Amino acid sequence: MVFGALHRQLLVLLLAGGVTAGCSSKDQPAAVDPNLVPTDYRKEIVELMPTRVEDPTNIREAGVTDPFLGPIPGGGTRYMVCVRFNPRNYNKDYVGAIERVGFFYAGKLNQFVKAEAGECRSAAYKPFPELEKICYGKTCN
Repeated sequence: MVFGALHRQLLVLLLAGGVTAGCSSKDQPAAVDPNLVPTDYRKEIVELMPTRVEDPTNIREAGVTDPFLGPIPGGGTRYMVCVRFNPRNYNKDYVGAIERVGFFYAGKLNQFVKAEAGECRSAAYKPFPELEKICYGKTCN
């Protein structure tokens, strides 16, 4: 009886040691660099736009910056881009220029929000024709 109880305790200790050994640092996922340079940022923005404006077709005056490191709330820096465009509302009326900021984590777009006052004031916009070509159906009138 005593041998059986000791044997079980020893077996439990050995199994527990084996389980924790399987959790060694070599099994940990590699650390992610939050500031990887975004490479497909234009495509990500185009794919996101239909969820952000009332009518994503026939956008005018679209411009985007190259990714740049900028400050984020709470400290630190992340890659970001400024985007300016003139979308239409549900009545097909143009609403005027809108500025948005895209924030990236590990090279992927993870926030696309209204630009705060002055956040994109020194932005060097480049033409963004892909954004102006979003189309559903055969025509985009």
